[in-house]
Amino acid sequence: MGDPRLYQIGTLASLLVYGMGWLDFDITPIRVVLLLTTVLATQWIGDRLAGGPPFRLSMRSALISGLSLCLLLRTNRNDLAVLAAILTIAAKFLIRVDGKHVFNPTNGGIVVMMLLTNQVWVSPGQWGSAAFFAFLLACAGSLVVNRAARSDVTYAFIACYCALLFGRSLYLGEPLAIPLHRLESGALLLFTFFMISDPKTTPDSRFGRVLFAALVAFVAWYVQFRLFRTNGLLWSLAGCSMLVPLINRLAPGLRYAWPVFQNTYINQGASHETHAVVRYRAGVDRVVFDVGHSRVLRLLRRESRHQAV
Repeated sequence: MGDPRLYQIGTLASLLVYGMGWLDFDITPIRVVLLLTTVLATQWIGDRLAGGPPFRLSMRSALISGLSLCLLLRTNRNDLAVLAAILTIAAKFLIRVDGKHVFNPTNGGIVVMMLLTNQVWVSPGQWGSAAFFAFLLACAGSLVVNRAARSDVTYAFIACYCALLFGRSLYLGEPLAIPLHRLESGALLLFTFFMISDPKTTPDSRFGRVLFAALVAFVAWYVQFRLFRTNGLLWSLAGCSMLVPLINRLAPGLRYAWPVFQNTYINQGASHETHAVVRYRAGVDRVVFDVGHSRVLRLLRRESRHQAV
């Protein structure tokens, strides 16, 4: 199985080019180059200092974060854009629990910038029906390509969020056109398919991911319709992400690694179909393959003997 991040990069890049060329997105080519260059440079520096995976692989996640910033983040100042890009990537290296970064990079970077200054805001992402449904189809395709990356959190979130939106409208006697219109948001699509669905920052177990998705949906709904604040989705994800380490302890599961890292271990007896789960931080590195308990035990014993030597 190929790296699903390549499909995500293609989807986001196509949307950005189409938006800049035909939908008058309020971002210049110079700003795009500035943001992408900054996230890649920050990722490279972080990998060098932390001894992370090869940059040719880690740069893919950085590109996804950079393209998402290009689509959502808006400011009139280049220095603030650069700071947002640096914070987006740096948080992956600086804020970690059990060897795993806590916040989705794009979400964390935007939320921090909105806390620091009122000169940064989020694009509403209203692109028109044609562009919205085209992007929706592309995002739906990413669920197929990214099927091993725990898309259950996407399904759980959108189901809970839709239930809350439609339930509120039915309770208030609003026409169904109102909640449908609220769902026709490019920012919601980006959030659903590229932020909350990030397999590196969601809980490790399926139960934990469904619980996490329901919490994010409810808090986002509460922020928007009870506290009457904008960007409820972003605030909700940032706040609920801090609960992920606790959820992992209460409902532990296998940690996800991008499929490209499987190839490192194929020569050790694993097949192409296995999905590696890797912990990269020193002292807790461990490789587990989802191929049954006996194979797991053999691999762990082999690793223990190797470490003992």
